[in-house]
Amino acid sequence: MNVLKSLAIISILGIFFIPRYSESAISCSVVIQDLQPCVSYLTSGSGNPPETCCDGVKSLAAATTTSADKKAACQCIKSVANSVTVKPELAQALASNCGASLPVDASPTVDCTTVG
Repeated sequence: MNVLKSLAIISILGIFFIPRYSESAISCSVVIQDLQPCVSYLTSGSGNPPETCCDGVKSLAAATTTSADKKAACQCIKSVANSVTVKPELAQALASNCGASLPVDASPTVDCTTVG
């Protein structure tokens, strides 16, 4: 009886001390906040993006480190890009024009299943 009771206690304690590894994805509000300064540039701009836009792009690039983050950012960018008409050439070159690496272009046609 004592052995079973000890095993039960050890099992219960083990549940509480096992590290939890959950891939919590970046929220869409963070993605939108980072890319908000880029909207007017992507819709009607030309040349190089403004510094505030690039700051947001770099911040988003630094925040999207896990596969879950990249997929969530992709879905968010895709949904926003569907509601705003962006210039495709500016959207595709945004990250590189800012000297950053984003997992996805700011495009409504991107396939988010391949991101990550």
